[in-house]
Amino acid sequence: MFKAPAKYVWMDGEIVPWENATVHVFAHGLHYGTGVFEGIRAYSMKDEVFVFRLQDHLQRMMDSAKIYSLPLPYNRDEMCDAVLSLVKKNDFHSSLYIRPIAFRGLGGISLDARNVPVSVSIIAYPFQKYFDPGKSGLDICVSTWRRLGEPAVPAMAKACGHYINSVLARSEASEAGFDEALFLNKDGNVCEGTGENIFIVKDGLISTPSLASDILKGITRQTIIELIEDDHLRLAERVVTRAELYSCDEAFFTGTAAEVAPILSIDRKPVGNGKPGPVTLRLGKEYEAIVTGTNQRYLKHLTPVYGTRQHDLLAARLQE
Repeated sequence: MFKAPAKYVWMDGEIVPWENATVHVFAHGLHYGTGVFEGIRAYSMKDEVFVFRLQDHLQRMMDSAKIYSLPLPYNRDEMCDAVLSLVKKNDFHSSLYIRPIAFRGLGGISLDARNVPVSVSIIAYPFQKYFDPGKSGLDICVSTWRRLGEPAVPAMAKACGHYINSVLARSEASEAGFDEALFLNKDGNVCEGTGENIFIVKDGLISTPSLASDILKGITRQTIIELIEDDHLRLAERVVTRAELYSCDEAFFTGTAAEVAPILSIDRKPVGNGKPGPVTLRLGKEYEAIVTGTNQRYLKHLTPVYGTRQHDLLAARLQE
């Protein structure tokens, strides 16, 4: 039996007990995937919990809703306040995963959903690692399924229905004994994982598929790009071919849940020497410093839940 990971859920402007956070079986979003969502992480440090890039995540949700003509009844600031209120109400003091979701509710079965009302909910619960923390990295495969995208659907939107594509690929990979799958796009070029963006490293150049490759505009991806630029490393956002996967020196995934995840092998071919490479390890360590508030330069990305002043908390951490 599923055990509730939280006491409370935010639903349509109210915080309700977990068991009352229910949706009717006739909801349009259940039948057709008409909804958008976000995945947000929060990290604990001392007596504070920091939400990572809260406004950026919720802005992307607003953009996804706009692409799908989904009128959200709350603005970004109201959603930000709702997230913080929910975490406080649950009295969470550990690292968390936060899932805001907006979807079409009751309104019939017509595919013209313009008049179907929109519901918004937020779930928050304790969360540590997405992939097996006992492994130093991932063994992945190139999926036989292609990543959906333009001109069929807008790949930039983080829409509920899109993820049936990821379910197919992840299930296929798991059945074959892999940790994760990697999509190619309609042109046969490298796209992304089932829930992660990908970077490869070759001869000191860090490359990642561009937005034109039908990828989601990942917020963790953007953070890593920011780190790469600030560290004066070489970066190219470009078309990445499948063949490059088998000859690169390093490869890693980035994502809200995945964070920075080294890739050890692709289609059973080792990446580099089959171990996490120096660039991957460096960026992973720097990313961890950002989300836990130990790098003062990036405190702008952190929103404290319980109101501790960030510079005071940082000073205390650095004195340890």
